Amino acid sequence: MKKKLIIVALILTLAFSMFACAKKEDPKPEESQEANEEAGEEEAGEEEAGEEAGEEANADAAKIAVVTDVGQLMDKGFNQGTYEGAEAYANAHGITMKYYQPAGGADATDNDRIDAMKQAIENGAEIIVTPGFLQAAAIEAVATENPDVKFIFVDGWAMGFDNVTAIVYKEQESGYLAGYAAVKEGYTKLGFTGGGGGGNPAVNRFGYGFAQGASAAAKELGTDVELKYSFKYGDTFSASTELQTQIAGWYADGTEVVFSCGGSMFQSVLSAAAEYEDAKIIGVDVDQSGESSKVITSAVKGLSASVEQVLGQFYDGKWDAELANVAQNLGAAENATGLPEDTWSMENFTLEQYKELLGKIANGEVTPDAEYPADPATLSLDNVTVIYE
Repeated sequence: MKKKLIIVALILTLAFSMFACAKKEDPKPEESQEANEEAGEEEAGEEEAGEEAGEEANADAAKIAVVTDVGQLMDKGFNQGTYEGAEAYANAHGITMKYYQPAGGADATDNDRIDAMKQAIENGAEIIVTPGFLQAAAIEAVATENPDVKFIFVDGWAMGFDNVTAIVYKEQESGYLAGYAAVKEGYTKLGFTGGGGGGNPAVNRFGYGFAQGASAAAKELGTDVELKYSFKYGDTFSASTELQTQIAGWYADGTEVVFSCGGSMFQSVLSAAAEYEDAKIIGVDVDQSGESSKVITSAVKGLSASVEQVLGQFYDGKWDAELANVAQNLGAAENATGLPEDTWSMENFTLEQYKELLGKIANGEVTPDAEYPADPATLSLDNVTVIYE
């Protein structure tokens, strides 16, 4: 009997011990709350990590887009000037911006440009800056499909769409000033090499203006000028060994200064000039004097300033009233054409003389002709012999 009682007591003791252990493992109310908070923090951390991953995945999101023309972005010319204007506005106003370079490079097609524009829209672009007349077909296709997205057609024209605005420059004014300055400085053997194969209106205006300015200065000085004029090897605005060889031949034949009018073509002209101690260059679109001491001046356009201006009009809510289906034609009167003043290096033609002539162009006293001849071989100007190649 005693044995049975001992066994029962042992069983009860063991059961009580197990129950007590089980009770000790249950967390206290405050411990349970801490555990729940920790779990919540873990979930919040996971959500935050997910948001960060989403931001990373959408790192290309940008409200302002620049879809470049042929050539490289930092081409020391048209693409660069346009991009810098958009970048300056975006940085000053805290707006996201991204550039898109169409596939194909110098051989980019309309479809390549369309793809780049569509990618920009997928990444959140609300306004797209498109430099260069080659963008026309792509703008038409994409603007039609996306009426809520705005387009700035730089160097373009009014296209009949309310979501497209154009900036046009009076390149003949900058070209005129460059040609006039070169002859006044004492150069009488000039060259002009243009991009676009003779089919780019802006380049053609630059070239014709250059010839007119040279003619006006030569007439005033009572001297004669030789002008070699060519669109050869400039179809794509890109540097090439063929262009370098051509321009080197010009310098070897006595040409003193060449107006390089076509984006990356500048690199070929610079390489050719490097072979001749006295060879000089005139740049285009932006101040290219920083590229070489051989650059005596540049026929510039207010690319950066005008892009900033139009972006400002858009973000100020003035699109419908001032920009929709409009082409703004900007020139000296709007500080959009001219020669760079901050890096002036010419001696015979002074900065003061330049400012006087610029003022006459701005007020209409001097008006370079924008209507260039369809056939450059027919160029006929006083005191200028044009050699068309």
